[in-house]
Amino acid sequence: MVGDITGFCASTYMRGISYIQIPTTLLSQVDSSVGGKTGVNHHLGKNMIGTFYQPGLVWIDIETLKTLPERELLSGIAEVIKYGVIWDREFFEYLDKKRDELLGLDPETLSAVIRRSCGIKAAVVSKDERESGLRAILNYGHTVGHAIETVTGYQRYLHGEAVAIGMVYEAEIARSLGMIDSEGVDSIRKLVRAYGLPAEAGHQLNMSNISSAMALDKKALSGTVRFVLPEEIGKVKIVSGVDTEILEKVMLGI
Repeated sequence: MVGDITGFCASTYMRGISYIQIPTTLLSQVDSSVGGKTGVNHHLGKNMIGTFYQPGLVWIDIETLKTLPERELLSGIAEVIKYGVIWDREFFEYLDKKRDELLGLDPETLSAVIRRSCGIKAAVVSKDERESGLRAILNYGHTVGHAIETVTGYQRYLHGEAVAIGMVYEAEIARSLGMIDSEGVDSIRKLVRAYGLPAEAGHQLNMSNISSAMALDKKALSGTVRFVLPEEIGKVKIVSGVDTEILEKVMLGI
């Protein structure tokens, strides 16, 4: 949040001044500090106000992660899992294998995970800085996740927790559309749970409110909701206009 606000202020003050990102959470180190997006939440939706503005430097020190509460660390791991699903099956399997080391803040494992996560994001952003196409795949889990954050007033879930739920729900949507097999969905859910992250919303969702939040999401085009849906581990596809009945079946369990 601090990095997003600082970046937004830097991009608008005097029409833009230089700034440096020094991320101190895992989520910011692997995601929000890289790529040049800045964003401020609005009561109608997540990151509705923002700019594209690259920092002059990103300085990452993994020692800062030792100061984090466990819940905050796990929130960042959700974004790490995302990279494996959208881009790199080997990395996904590495996360499964290195769970204990990562949760134990093993320096070698942490460095490898952060380096690979940043490398994947940089590879995507370098091809599509302004999110006109490819960069949208980084939003896997975020269409549903942002909606959940919005309807719960940004109070119930940390960002990574909402994204974790979103990744599982969006994988289930993909399965309902015949895009991914049950084994793929189960492996995503299993890894999310293995890291102590929520795989489903722990309270009843109001589908009308969720739908409204998704329609207002900045990723929607002319009110048509777009989802990033997995076809297999390491490969995703952007899909628009998923049938409401499928969304209700997945998100409400009916």
